[in-house]
Amino acid sequence: MYPILGASGKFAQSPPCDAAFGEVLAFDHLSQERLVSLLTTFVAYPSQQSELQESDPAVRSFIRDCAAPLLEEMGARFSYDQMGNLVLDAGPKGTGRSILFVGYAMTHPGAAMSDPFTPKVIETARGQAVRGRGVAEQKTALAALFGALGAALAEGRLEGQLIFALTTAGETGRHDAVASVMQMLADKPACAVVCIGTDNRVAIGNKGRVDFDIFVHGKASHSSAPWNGVNAINGAQHVLQQIEALDLDVADHPAFGPATLTPTAIDSSPKATHTVPDTVRMTFDRRLLPGESPEAAYEAIRGRVSVDSPWSLSFRRGPVMFPNELALDGPLFKKLHTAFSRAGQRELASFHCNFALDAGYFSRNGIEAVMLGPGEVDQFHSNEEQVLVADLVHMANVYYQLIRCSVGPS
Repeated sequence: MYPILGASGKFAQSPPCDAAFGEVLAFDHLSQERLVSLLTTFVAYPSQQSELQESDPAVRSFIRDCAAPLLEEMGARFSYDQMGNLVLDAGPKGTGRSILFVGYAMTHPGAAMSDPFTPKVIETARGQAVRGRGVAEQKTALAALFGALGAALAEGRLEGQLIFALTTAGETGRHDAVASVMQMLADKPACAVVCIGTDNRVAIGNKGRVDFDIFVHGKASHSSAPWNGVNAINGAQHVLQQIEALDLDVADHPAFGPATLTPTAIDSSPKATHTVPDTVRMTFDRRLLPGESPEAAYEAIRGRVSVDSPWSLSFRRGPVMFPNELALDGPLFKKLHTAFSRAGQRELASFHCNFALDAGYFSRNGIEAVMLGPGEVDQFHSNEEQVLVADLVHMANVYYQLIRCSVGPS
């Protein structure tokens, strides 16, 4: 029997009187009351991005002091890696059946959002919703997953390896945290689900990204006698003109269209008044289409951008995230279809998303991966984040059914 929740949070079919104790507990973990409680608990525990990134004490405290005790209540066993990521590993190994779920602790800063860490259950034209920082992006997906994990562990019927990683990432734009997690696993999981807001649609593809800096070097002088210097800003103008006219020589993707190259920051030095700057640093964002290599994309640009004397250039490659695209005839997509159906939805909706996250890391390593969770992408980092309670409840059931399809009873 597969428990299914309706939009109201009530079970479409209640557990029978003679149901096993584990099955009754599974229903409890998937109840609307339990899921909303989890979400409000997560929102009320700030874990904002800071300059410290993954090593920020608040982010690590969210994992150890907020999330971990909830897992302990479920009877889950877990450990921590060197970056502070939590890794839960349950069920028998070596069966050929495994799945990894990835959640994120870090959220966008509260910024201009009013009362970002005071969760509120509100009424909207579309139904009841929860408001707070991170509900559209990371924390609702995390709450849904905790419900699903609790249900699966309460049933105690795992026939394969169920892995969950709660990472210190979420806003960093790099794969460092998930790469650290993978070093702890003896065997690669068969598939991975990145739990992030996708409006309950399956993100079957996403762009990758390689960041890089171009430094224009000149010669400093007092600005009263600019002829004694070589103004790096003038050299930067030449570089920007080349970048704007550059043909990336990449075929358009059917869903994403063309590859893009975008300047995202510019800075000059020294930081002094009345001084001709001797250095300009420009940061660029090269979005990668599925099938592209970040190394090749970066080297292609580096080999085609230059300046004449008296300026000179240097380059520095920054963080990388890999692109991803799931095969629709592969085993993971078939499991997702089954999970959505068992959760009460006949058809799943899929799409390609522009932002980059860890799904690309897994596909780069031969692991099928998608991004999937409640929360609307258009609300990421906005001053007003809210998520429908019905979406939270539905996705908790989808995650639970996906666990059953992947590592539960055949």
